[in-house]
Amino acid sequence: MDFSQLHYYVPTPKAGNSRVIEKELIVYGATPAGLTAAIQAKRMGLTVIIAEFGKHIGGITASGLGASDIGAKEAIGGLSREFFKELGKYYDTDEQWTFEPKAAQYVFEKWLKEYEIEVFFNQHLEEVTTEHGRIKEIIMEDGTTYRGAFFIDASYEGDLMAKAGVSYFVGRESNDTYKETYNGIQFGHPHHQFEKRVDPYVSEGVPSSGVLPGITETTQETLGDQGQGDQRIQAYNFRICLTKNPENRFPFPKPPAYDPKRYTLLLRYIQAGVWDAMNLHTALPNGKTDLNNYGGFSTDHIGKNYQWPEGNYETREKIFQDHFTYNLGLLYFLANDEQVPKPIRDEVSEWGLAKDEFTETGHWPHQLYIREARRMITDYVMTDRNCLGEVSIDDSIGLASYQMDSHHCRRVIIDGRVYNEGDVEIPISPYPISYRCIRPRAEECTNLLVPVCLSSSHIAYGSIRMEPVFMILGQSAGAAAALAYQNKTTVQDIDYQQLKTELLDYGQVLQWDDSIEDNPVLRMKSTFGKK
Repeated sequence: MDFSQLHYYVPTPKAGNSRVIEKELIVYGATPAGLTAAIQAKRMGLTVIIAEFGKHIGGITASGLGASDIGAKEAIGGLSREFFKELGKYYDTDEQWTFEPKAAQYVFEKWLKEYEIEVFFNQHLEEVTTEHGRIKEIIMEDGTTYRGAFFIDASYEGDLMAKAGVSYFVGRESNDTYKETYNGIQFGHPHHQFEKRVDPYVSEGVPSSGVLPGITETTQETLGDQGQGDQRIQAYNFRICLTKNPENRFPFPKPPAYDPKRYTLLLRYIQAGVWDAMNLHTALPNGKTDLNNYGGFSTDHIGKNYQWPEGNYETREKIFQDHFTYNLGLLYFLANDEQVPKPIRDEVSEWGLAKDEFTETGHWPHQLYIREARRMITDYVMTDRNCLGEVSIDDSIGLASYQMDSHHCRRVIIDGRVYNEGDVEIPISPYPISYRCIRPRAEECTNLLVPVCLSSSHIAYGSIRMEPVFMILGQSAGAAAALAYQNKTTVQDIDYQQLKTELLDYGQVLQWDDSIEDNPVLRMKSTFGKK
């Protein structure tokens, strides 16, 4: 198996003759938010270019997350809804809400061709030049310079936002920070917890023997208090496209740097009588599935991503490769290690990577699932009170409708037993997202919009961070940039009523109708389970 092309970052040398690219709008990041931002701005007459860090478009939506986090279908409008309609055409149905990675790739490529939007790949942001509170140009590692009137940071990490000097936060705020209930350290939630007692020590019952791999904290002093803030973030993983189809199945290969000892904790959990690590298989078309984290020990690489948000590119590459080795190694271990009970090995061996997906990267998804990184701080911060309907806003640019959902942030030892900490799953009804959350404070930058790393607390972001919502926010950002350009004003000073009219004309849903029958978000989980 050739994984030589599977990287987050490969350095690019300086070009001999550095390019200078000038457009009215520069979009950084070919994520779904970046694509919808570019399309909407182009629809409204702006010249647009997309600079993409990696070699692929579509972010995690085109990289394995085929069980889309829809929440309430009726809350999804605009280009986000059009995406699912385009998938319907691909699969010869009305709308398609689950999809293969290559189907998402097809739709996104179709859009770019239709709107004649050019994407430049391997554009590693190196420098941002500002002047009088505006971004003047952004310069890439290879020397390419992008100049524009307006910029949109649609990356998962918020690198452009940070280099432009915009305020942001990484981690979990305390509940006291924004008068919340579900932020900060969270013990006591039962979701994805170890159901049986599992000993954490190399030699069972002997603390002096050391702790097993995967446990991030070992002392009572570091546990902290409920609701206390910290710098930890929820776990990442890969969303892995699997199949049982013998003609399309590639058996799980042994990954580079494979170490079976990394899964000793999982083995003990299985021996304690719990086998659920692969329970969250969501069916996709054509006999494929989207494998996600489930239970006490699964694909989430808990506590191993803290350095990603603010890490340099080399640091992120190391974290990327570690997550790849961990996730593929987990599947290889379960399918092949003789310590694993034979019925489980046989069950896992029925699955394999889909041969017709990710052909350039050894059939492995190219995008790590960055569930959260930086989050901008601006004049308005979305909190759990927005999610719970306790406060309202009057400048909606789209709805979020998925539950507040944080994955675990660390794995700890309490009284000689392993626990996961940080998972929160709280039901909500659809609620509006404020325009003020995607534009910086006026004193920091007046020509930048940030639809992904927007202004939100950790726990509210757990609801907002779904890909259909990012498409909604990206489109709204593109419209706002177009209005600011046309009216020769700043992103802070555009007329919201004018923006609202434009968004409604393009099919965005800005308010929730409580009278809609069979409201799916009144259930604890959305249609397709935990994300």
